[in-house]
Amino acid sequence: MDRQVTDSGDAGLAYWFADAPAAGSWNMALDEALLQQAERSGHPWLRFYQWQEPTLSLGYFQRYANRHMHAASEHCVAVRRASGGGAILHDQELTYSFVLPASHPLARRPETSYLAMHQSLMVALAEQQISVSLCQLDGSQIANDKPKQPFLCFQRRATGDVLLTDTAGGEWKIAGSAQRRHRGAILQHGSVLLRRSAAAPELPGIGDLAGRVVNLQQLQQEWCQQIERQLGLRLVFQSPLAEVIESARMIEAEKFGSQRWLEAR
Repeated sequence: MDRQVTDSGDAGLAYWFADAPAAGSWNMALDEALLQQAERSGHPWLRFYQWQEPTLSLGYFQRYANRHMHAASEHCVAVRRASGGGAILHDQELTYSFVLPASHPLARRPETSYLAMHQSLMVALAEQQISVSLCQLDGSQIANDKPKQPFLCFQRRATGDVLLTDTAGGEWKIAGSAQRRHRGAILQHGSVLLRRSAAAPELPGIGDLAGRVVNLQQLQQEWCQQIERQLGLRLVFQSPLAEVIESARMIEAEKFGSQRWLEAR
């Protein structure tokens, strides 16, 4: 998975790369630029990334004023996602994004890629002797819990979330994802909580619960292999093109780096 190719005739081809830690506004802008690139190229993109400072990411529909409900992150920089869901404190984690063009067969069943990303993560973590499970909720639980949803996404539960059980038998969410559709193309991004953050002390990560440090490079490589198997893709390492980077700069300036966008609600 270390070749660089531009074979537009390979229907199973997908590109992947890993980024250095960056600002929240840039991370969101590059995800959107990759979504647009996928629409043009017809190929999926998978990106792993991290955050250069603790960042509170608000869901698209959340009110900006509600960020003050969470005292531990009140002084963190904030960004608003284009996808929904609860707020996420991005800090001690691995984040991924996966984009599917509208023309790709997987885009017809977005739930397939949603579950496959979590199921493949489970196998990748098992390679490091970390056992996790998928959250299963019935219809009554979903209906009853909806009005009581907490501010932070990792305190919420949805079917397909990845859970880790602590020594006392308590289940903790350590990975979750959200999807956004744009002109038929799909952006899916999610977070894997590695360790507890001082800006969200109520949320333990894998290291706190399992008592071991996750090898990030190994996790990314094994996760890629499992994604290939489960989604029938051939992942090839490819840095984003210069035009994608330039598009991301424009998106950051006009949207995710804008105070108007951040405080729109």
